[in-house]
Amino acid sequence: MKKTNKKMLTAFLLSTSLVVGALSFPLTPVSAQTGSVLKLRLLETTDIHTNIVNYDYYQDKNTDEFGLAKTATLVKKAREEAKNSILIDNGDLLQGNPLGDYVAKIDPLKAGDTHPAYKAMNLMDYDVANIGNHEFNFGLDFLGTSLKGAKFPYINANVYVDDKDKNPNNDKNMFTPYEILERTFKDENGKDVKLKVGVIGFVPPQIMQWDKANLEGKVIAKDIVETANKFVPEMKKKGADIIIAVPHSGIGPIEGGPQLENASYQLSKVDGIDAILFGHSHSVFPGPGFDKIPGIDAEKGTLNGKPAVMPGFWGNHLGVIDLTLKQENGKWKVAESATKVVPIYDKANKASLADADKAIVEAVKEDHDKTVDWVRSAVGKTSSPIFSYFALVQDDPSIQIVTNAQKWFVEKNVKGTEYDGIPVLSAGAPFKAGGRNGVSYYSNIPAGTIAIKNVSDLYIYPNTLKAVLVDGATVKEWLERSAGQFNQIDAKKTDEQPLINESFPTYNYDVIDGVTYQIDVTQPSKYAVDGKVANKDANRIKNLSYNGKPVKPEDKFIVVTNNYRASGGGAFPGLDGKNIVIDSPDENRQIVIDYILNQKNIDPAADNNWSFAPVDAKLNVTFTSSPDAKPFAEKMSHIKFINVLESGFAKFSIDLSKPASK
Repeated sequence: MKKTNKKMLTAFLLSTSLVVGALSFPLTPVSAQTGSVLKLRLLETTDIHTNIVNYDYYQDKNTDEFGLAKTATLVKKAREEAKNSILIDNGDLLQGNPLGDYVAKIDPLKAGDTHPAYKAMNLMDYDVANIGNHEFNFGLDFLGTSLKGAKFPYINANVYVDDKDKNPNNDKNMFTPYEILERTFKDENGKDVKLKVGVIGFVPPQIMQWDKANLEGKVIAKDIVETANKFVPEMKKKGADIIIAVPHSGIGPIEGGPQLENASYQLSKVDGIDAILFGHSHSVFPGPGFDKIPGIDAEKGTLNGKPAVMPGFWGNHLGVIDLTLKQENGKWKVAESATKVVPIYDKANKASLADADKAIVEAVKEDHDKTVDWVRSAVGKTSSPIFSYFALVQDDPSIQIVTNAQKWFVEKNVKGTEYDGIPVLSAGAPFKAGGRNGVSYYSNIPAGTIAIKNVSDLYIYPNTLKAVLVDGATVKEWLERSAGQFNQIDAKKTDEQPLINESFPTYNYDVIDGVTYQIDVTQPSKYAVDGKVANKDANRIKNLSYNGKPVKPEDKFIVVTNNYRASGGGAFPGLDGKNIVIDSPDENRQIVIDYILNQKNIDPAADNNWSFAPVDAKLNVTFTSSPDAKPFAEKMSHIKFINVLESGFAKFSIDLSKPASK
């Protein structure tokens, strides 16, 4: 009996950590003792582009499809579902619609004023935010004034002060590179746990091209991955338990390379990063379109095994990553993760999934009302409708009016200069042509009065006008690059063939007015989507002529475009910012307004300077557009409406054996 009692006592001592002499017996093994489990929800918004309220300023009406006021309702619900959460915005916030333009240009934000974006976001209690490329569109002074209104910290790690005279290495950050948020959360046992969450932000280095006029000589931008490798170890040394990367950058070529615009895939390979909240590409991840890329789980939502999310644009989705963190030997590790994107609108059923937050709508009401009044003001009249439903498949009035205005501006300004007499061409792209931005993303301006809202609808970016001096060979390559918009069509195939390459951004599909040409889509594209040569012997551009004569490689032209394209945006051959001959501070959009004011009455009907090279075969070639395009198609002999798809888009057929009709 005594022996039994002794064994029982020993077992008792071992299980209760009682001290016997100099020995201490732990209650449980060390790994379990420190093995606290904590669940943390990461919430992301990105690419809001000043769509604060659910209002389409171009259509001048409310919408259920986007708006931060609606996303805010999803944020509230997501927070209610989780004990612990962090809310992060990923930039491209201050530019993108007439509200952003009004605050920056028409009634400029003054020192001490709060930008309407922050009137809303301060109510939502953001923890931290990253700076996107479009934050630089209105200059550093405006950005600085705006950021002062945010009641939460801002980060960016790869933009540095250009101060090489005093600092040869240019290693002084322009912004706070990262934040280590010290938070007290509840673990799964209900105990308070202190966690240090490191958050680091990045922007595409291409800001130095896209906003050269605003940034040159003031800042420089370094490689995203190189910057991460510099700062992530530093964040660990400073005590960050976990690190969240917030790149305003999409998924680009997986082979990598220096100064990548879209580097989120490469960033996921950086040791020490635990989760990635990305953006910039206006896409939704996890989701279709990424499932064939090695290292990506498009269903679970991981990049090379790390949880990642990208919640679309304009507040149409909320990004959610649920992390299960376990503490082992005093360090926190991500044990499990779940990623999802939550929509505010059900496209299939055309149903709203979230009400607008009334407090946010009220907070920006004054700014919103002033913007609405401004966009309704008239600038002129048009004798024919201006629409972009078929901008990708035939010469289009929504591009024609822009190229006409740009040509008008430059021809005035080269008179009497060394460039007087050189032919002026004008390049324009269909900014609103559906695609990834949805079925409502088209222009449709009826004949009659043109208001500012209509011009903003035609030219949505605050680009500034540039003109480049190029030769005929460059004009042809410019068009070859643009022709990547189209899939290759097999002239021997009778099955359905989609004409449009959906992975090609429509803003990179430049039409060049002033020359005539045809596009042979039975040829492969010479350039891949990223601008690299894919088929060096391909030749899609046929019969390129100026004034009825073939364009020779050595011919000289001035081509009017914008700062994005002229400085290398879109990776167009021969465009790198070095051949700019007119470097105007005037916005392309304002030039369109000035042109209409000058003309008073315009006829923007497309001049059909380009077309598809006829294919002498009976083919089944299709493309998608808005169902609202049907009445226009009924007046055309080469385009036929087929049906409305589950996506909400309408399918049309196009007869490539027939010339386009107005």
